[in-house]
Amino acid sequence: MRSRRLDYSESTRSALVTSAVELFTSGGYAGTSLDEVARRARVTKGALYHHFSGKQALFEAAFDAVENEVIDRLRQARSGPEPAWDRAIACLRTFLQCCLEPAYQRVVVHEAPVVMGWERWRQAEEHFSFGLLRDCIEELVAAGELEEVPVDTTSRLLFGALSSAATVIAGSADPQQVSAEVEAVVITLLSRIRVAPEHA
Repeated sequence: MRSRRLDYSESTRSALVTSAVELFTSGGYAGTSLDEVARRARVTKGALYHHFSGKQALFEAAFDAVENEVIDRLRQARSGPEPAWDRAIACLRTFLQCCLEPAYQRVVVHEAPVVMGWERWRQAEEHFSFGLLRDCIEELVAAGELEEVPVDTTSRLLFGALSSAATVIAGSADPQQVSAEVEAVVITLLSRIRVAPEHA
């Protein structure tokens, strides 16, 4: 059986991460203090330091929380009964919807490369989303939806394009319009290597 202490510890950590996501989203890394996070989570600063060594560690936990939510939504979009092509497009649209949301824009796109450093940020992004993207491309090829393209190379090129798209969307004066343009372009590009339906 789980102990009350463990339950309390996990709920405290969860409250701190939730508060951190909210505050980093609204105020950014520089504009957020640990005192604010602890106050919003209704815990002591000592409890915060019990779970996190400092502000950067807390930010990285907030980053992980935002990314994990995105990945959960992408996996859900991919798990339906529809054909592989339709599920892949559903994943694309889900990702682009995430790119429009304040927490993803601020925490993942704007703040993380600066706070975590470019190289660590790219590694983290790859850890969370590249594998899922590669699985989608591999499934499309296996299902006969795409031509026999090199899966890893195709996945990395598309991963780079979508990472850049997230940055462009987050920095745009009209994110909805840019998101729609990205969707149209990516679908057009994938259609160029799609097997004709009568041959699928």
